[in-house]
Amino acid sequence: MTPRTSLFTDHYELTMLQAALHSGAAHRRSVFEVFARRLPDGRRYGVVAGTGRLLEGIADFRFKDEELSFLESTHVVNRETLDYLADFRFSGDIWGYAEGEVYFPNSPILIVESTFAEACILETYLLSVLNHDSAIASAASRMTIAANGRPCIEMGSRRTHEESAVAAARAAAVAGFASTSNLAAGLRYGLRTVGTAAHSFTLLHDTERDAFEAQVASMGPSTSLLVDTYDVETAVRAAVDIAGEQLGAVRLDSGDLIGQAHWVRQILDELGNVNTRIVVTSDLDEYAIAALAAAPVDSYGVGTSLVTGSGAPTASMVYKLVSRTDDDGRFVSVAKAAKNKQTVGGRKFALRRLDENGVATAELIGVGHPPEGDSNDRPLLEHFVVSGEVQPGWTGPEAVERARARHDASIAELPPAARRMHRGEAVIPTVYVED
Repeated sequence: MTPRTSLFTDHYELTMLQAALHSGAAHRRSVFEVFARRLPDGRRYGVVAGTGRLLEGIADFRFKDEELSFLESTHVVNRETLDYLADFRFSGDIWGYAEGEVYFPNSPILIVESTFAEACILETYLLSVLNHDSAIASAASRMTIAANGRPCIEMGSRRTHEESAVAAARAAAVAGFASTSNLAAGLRYGLRTVGTAAHSFTLLHDTERDAFEAQVASMGPSTSLLVDTYDVETAVRAAVDIAGEQLGAVRLDSGDLIGQAHWVRQILDELGNVNTRIVVTSDLDEYAIAALAAAPVDSYGVGTSLVTGSGAPTASMVYKLVSRTDDDGRFVSVAKAAKNKQTVGGRKFALRRLDENGVATAELIGVGHPPEGDSNDRPLLEHFVVSGEVQPGWTGPEAVERARARHDASIAELPPAARRMHRGEAVIPTVYVED
């Protein structure tokens, strides 16, 4: 059973709630904003992911008897706070960038408006989901761009926590991965799952040929055969001999992938298997995929680098209070002034400025009011939750396909420099339009 999401939070969120209830400020209307101060080194854009999972989790963010008994027995909060939590249900509004959308430093990725009490206790869970999934999607996006239309397969389950693996598969699909090896992700999110056999299957049998014959007999000639357990050329010739021209694919998982792909393609073509595909795996990242661009490779299987964010395992997003009501019920801007961690106060509104060719030139952020745009500009904030109710289309399997389409469209808006694999900084400036 999947646990409720209410205790996927930090202790201090609830002690803040207790103190705010005591002071009487807990019920002040407040606006919190999620943003990233910077992108990971060498990145030129990020990709928003996890919004669908987050909205599902907020809908189930409840404190039932088990959670309340734990909080009471461990003296985390007092009776007044326990009574508040027993009736907790998020009733505010949430806006944000659509899942799959690209973002830049200081983009207002998510905006939560509710009482301080409601918004405060969502912080840890909200950041946990968005930081993980957006890091994976950002890495996956670079990989699919490097693949240049060749399918990418997510296969990193064994390199991360079991639940993180499911989330990573979903995030990779948002950024254009065609399939996953993770069956739980297939069940939950309707993703296409793939896989055939590992080296242990070949080693189990007395000969490699016996293993291939067994796999083809069981799965049909269109299966994919792993050909680098022993000698690659011998394996390729045996695979073709057994499966014939209908052999679906051969997989290479070690060695000089570029060189091997070229001469394996030559062997397959000489044997008449011009339609047999070549799949490569073996610790790929976006740079390895880019290096394979000129090789006759048909698809890429990516594991460790994907599920660890390819060197950036978090998106470094933060959640900050930017506006709240005063004693007269009027909203006032608030901001943090600490050195190197300053924030910009005020409710944000966002447009993407596009030139006459539909290429992004700036992120236009209105502070306290929507910025004035022109006919080419595109509004970025969607209204996900209205008075506590999640709006249709943002959760479930259909949300993944919708997010994938948004990713493809927003990537197409980026200037060419943002899509190149060489390292650099964000090329889309964030421009604030103050009151």
